[in-house]
Amino acid sequence: MSFDIMKNSKNMKNKREFIKIAIFFLLVSCTNLYIDAQSYQEQSIVKNRISPLTREFLTPKRIVWTSDNFKKQQVLNADAILREGADQADLNSGKYLGLLSDSTKKAGIVLDFGTEINGAIQIITTVDNSNPAGRIRVRFGESVSETMSEVGKNGATNDHAIRDQIITLPWLGKSIIGESGFRFVRIDVVDPNVNIEIKEISAISTYRDIPYLGSFKCNDEKLNKIWITGARTVHLNMQDYLWDGVKRDRLVWVGDLHPEIMTILSVFGTNDVVTKSLDLARNVTPLPAWFNGISSYSMWWMLIQKDWYQYSGDLEYLKLQQPYMSQLLQQLSKYIDKNGKEILDGTRFLDWPSSINTDAIHAGLQSLMVMTFNAGEELSKVLGDKKTEDLCRISLEKLKRHVPVLNESKQAAALLSLSNLIPSEVADKKVLAQNGVHGMSTFYGYYMLEAMAKAQDYQGAIDDIRTYWGAMLDLGATTFWEDFNIDWIKNAGRIDEIVPEGKVDVHKEYGGYCYTGFRHSFCHGWSSGPTAWMSRYILGVTPVKAGFRQVRINPHLGDLKWVEGTFPTPYGLIKIKHTRQSDGTIKSDIDAPKEIEIIK
Repeated sequence: MSFDIMKNSKNMKNKREFIKIAIFFLLVSCTNLYIDAQSYQEQSIVKNRISPLTREFLTPKRIVWTSDNFKKQQVLNADAILREGADQADLNSGKYLGLLSDSTKKAGIVLDFGTEINGAIQIITTVDNSNPAGRIRVRFGESVSETMSEVGKNGATNDHAIRDQIITLPWLGKSIIGESGFRFVRIDVVDPNVNIEIKEISAISTYRDIPYLGSFKCNDEKLNKIWITGARTVHLNMQDYLWDGVKRDRLVWVGDLHPEIMTILSVFGTNDVVTKSLDLARNVTPLPAWFNGISSYSMWWMLIQKDWYQYSGDLEYLKLQQPYMSQLLQQLSKYIDKNGKEILDGTRFLDWPSSINTDAIHAGLQSLMVMTFNAGEELSKVLGDKKTEDLCRISLEKLKRHVPVLNESKQAAALLSLSNLIPSEVADKKVLAQNGVHGMSTFYGYYMLEAMAKAQDYQGAIDDIRTYWGAMLDLGATTFWEDFNIDWIKNAGRIDEIVPEGKVDVHKEYGGYCYTGFRHSFCHGWSSGPTAWMSRYILGVTPVKAGFRQVRINPHLGDLKWVEGTFPTPYGLIKIKHTRQSDGTIKSDIDAPKEIEIIK
C-alpha cells in the first residue's frame, strides 16, 4: 500500500479512510504473522520426533576374559568394573580398572552383561589419565566368540550396526559408543605404552518400557523359560519400528513380522509399533511392487491384517487399509494360471533353509495364495466390499484346482495343511512328525507347530518346542536365533564362554545363506513362535469374534500337570488356570472381563 494516498489527501475524510485501511492491513499482517508462527511451531512438532524408547544403565555381571589371564599384569583392579556406578565422572582418585600396554603387549578385557540387549556402552574415565586418555578398540558380540572376531573374517561384519570400532577416550569424561545388539563387549588398548584408567563401564539398554501383560507358567521350567525368552526376543526388536533383529538387519521385513506380531498380541496386547511398521512398509511399497521385493511377504501383510483385526477389533484401522488391500488382491489374482497354479514373480521365498527347494517353495506359495484369498474374502465381507469379496471367491475356486505334491519339506507341509489343500493328519503323519526336529526352522517352526496343533498332535508340538528351542537355551542363549539346526549341538561349546579346545564354536562355524558365521543374528524376532503357540494352545486362548468379544478357551496340556497365565485383550486381562485332575480331566478357573463371552 502506498503512503502517497495520505500525502495527496485533500480533506480529513480521506485521511480517516486511509487510517481505517492502514489499520485493516496492519491487523491482517499481524494475523498472518501469528498464523505463520503457529504453522512453524506445528511443523517443528512434527519434525522433532519424540522417541518411545527408554534407556536403562546396566552394570557388567562378570568378567569373561582378560589378556593377561587374570594375572593382574596388564589388567588391574578388574573387579572394580563390576561395581554399580553413578554414571558421572568426578575428580577423585581411586582403585579403578587399569588397562596397561607396553611395546609388545596390549591390555584387553571381555565383559558379560548377563543377557542380550539393544543399545550401546558408556565408558567413564578418571582424573588420573593422560589427555586424551588413549585409543581403545570396542567389539560387541552376541557370543563371547564374536567379541574375538575380525571384520571380514568368518562372517564378522559392521553391516547394519558398527559393532567393531576404534575410539579415543577423553582424559576425564564420558563416552557413549555404538549401537548394536549384544551381550558381551571386548575392550582393548590400541596403542603401545599407554595406561588407561576407567571408573565405570555400563551397557545402555534401549527398549520400550511396556508391561508384560500376558504370562505363562506351568510345571515344566524349560517351557516357562522358552515362553519368556520368545517374548523378550520380540521385545528387544520393538524399537522405533518392529525390526527383525537388533544386530542385523534392524529392518522392517514384512514376512518376519507375522510371528513377531502374534507374540506381541499374546504378551503385550496391541501396540502402536505394529501399525507404525505396517504403515511404513505399505507407504514405501507402492503397487505393483512386492513388500521387500518378495511376493510371499505381500501375502504375509494380508494375513497380518486379518490377525490384527481379529485380535484388536480395530475396524477403523482396517478401513484405512482397504484401498491398498483390494488393489493387492487384484494384483495377486493375475498370478494364477488357467490350471489354478500360482505363477508369482519377484523373489520366490519361504525361509532360508527351504530356499533351494523349488518344489517346496511352489507348494508354500500355492498355500499362501489360498490363505491370502481366504483372508481377503473374510476382511472384504467385514468392509462391505462385495467386488473384492467376489474376486477372492473366484480366485480361491481356481487355486483349489491345483494341489502341489507333498514332499519332505516341513515348511511346505505346514502351509499345505494350514491352507486345507491337504488333510492336516496327512501332513503331520507323513512329514511334520517324522525325524524329530530335523528339518525344523526358527521362522517356519511356528507354522509347523500350528499345523501339528491342527492335526491334534499337541504332545508332538510340545516335545518339539522343548527339543528345538530348548537346545538354544542349553547353549547359553538368552534370545532366540535367526536359524538353528539341531545337529549343531553335537560337541558344541556354549556361546557365553571361551570355546574350549576340541569343542565346536557354534557362532563361528555354522549358519548359511546370508548369515554365515558371526553375521548370524542371535536375536531374531521371527523365532519367537513358541510363545504365541503356547498361549494359544496350552493356555488355550483363541478369539472367535473380532476384538475378543467372544473367546474360546480350549487347553491342551499334553503331559503337563497344570498351566496358568494371562492373556491381554482390548477389555483387559483374561486370567486362567488349568489343572489336571486325578481322573485325567482338566479343571479350569477363568476370570475374564464382563464384556467377553467365554466358550469352550
